[in-house]
Amino acid sequence: MHGGAMSTTDTVVTDAMNVTGAAAAITLTEDDLDPFVTHASTRRWLTGPGLPCDSGLFSFTQLRGEGLRTVAGSTGDPAEGLSAELRDQLVIGGLLGPAGLETESVLLDGATGEVSTTYFFHDRPDLMDRRPLAPSLPTLVRFAAATDELAGLRGQFSAYADRWGTKAVAEASRQLLAVFEEGTDGEPAPLWRMAALIRPLALVAGPGTASGLALDLPLRLLDQEFGRRGVVRFEEFDFPATLTHEPTRRFLRETGLPEDGFLFQLDTDLPLRTLAEYHDEDCGDGCADPGAFPAGRLPAHADRLVRLGHLVEDNSLVVDGATGAILNWSEPESVLYPLNTDISTLAFTLWLLHREHAIDEESGHALTSETYDQLAMTMIQVLSSVDPTGATSDADWHYWTELFQDEAGGVL
Repeated sequence: MHGGAMSTTDTVVTDAMNVTGAAAAITLTEDDLDPFVTHASTRRWLTGPGLPCDSGLFSFTQLRGEGLRTVAGSTGDPAEGLSAELRDQLVIGGLLGPAGLETESVLLDGATGEVSTTYFFHDRPDLMDRRPLAPSLPTLVRFAAATDELAGLRGQFSAYADRWGTKAVAEASRQLLAVFEEGTDGEPAPLWRMAALIRPLALVAGPGTASGLALDLPLRLLDQEFGRRGVVRFEEFDFPATLTHEPTRRFLRETGLPEDGFLFQLDTDLPLRTLAEYHDEDCGDGCADPGAFPAGRLPAHADRLVRLGHLVEDNSLVVDGATGAILNWSEPESVLYPLNTDISTLAFTLWLLHREHAIDEESGHALTSETYDQLAMTMIQVLSSVDPTGATSDADWHYWTELFQDEAGGVL
């Protein structure tokens, strides 16, 4: 393993680096690469254009302080357990997950230039394996740049800045998939195919202007996804007096919510009740112990929290009647957690989940077969781009984030 200090530099990006959309790059010297990288074009890339500093998908900043290191060196070079295929792979960065935390490590094959990912299991190196990511560093940088451009609606995706709806989603998906298929013989790694199918779903709804909510959903979006009979709309007499937030009332009247959102079951015992009324009246089948919940454990403003339905594991979905905020009431913990910004982003979340299930069915369950963790990460990032509640609240727990990551429960 290379023992000397690495002399990385931040350089002004040359024309060759414009594909990243970044203003600076992490580059290495020829000495930094010896003896690890023998692949000629990879050496030229690392000493020339380099790797982006500000990719939304990857972090390569550890190269500055640690330099190139092998997987064997990073795991303490175990005498047994680590496969020969992994031993000499070079750790160059990490795949970013929720809240910008690194999940999988990004590996470079110094002899071929191929890029892959792995999870480090320091106590069980025999469980480590590689997942393909890109055939080369230039391809990796190009794919990451395209994904960032879609997220920022700039560059090759700038035309979508004022376009929203299912047509925009379909066109952006095809455009991104075409980028990923170029240079991979039409077979991009699962992470990229997943990105092309899932990330454009954020384009279905535009910023709220007419609705007075966070999002303006396309007319009949929920009807098209769940079927007209699967969407429940409310009448004025269904609303408790404490539901005074007019944009929420209007959304429930005109757009409605799906009766069965898979992880959410709408209350159809009309009219809607406040959380206080719900518990006073016995709280139905959703309670851990119906009729025995102490009123003193309810939130102080339970009379203005309107229960819309139940989530799994004794959680109620409620809307603050005064502000329109969507909250998760955990009965076992007697705690209110932020769930969604408002009723529009709740509807988007339920639509996103249903759409992902449909896409997975259409692909023969290719999304969830071997890359569930990457799918969960992609779904969380899409939801966060539309509704940052899970990433910006002070709560250390967020229902959708936890449920998306529950591979054992098979939520996605």
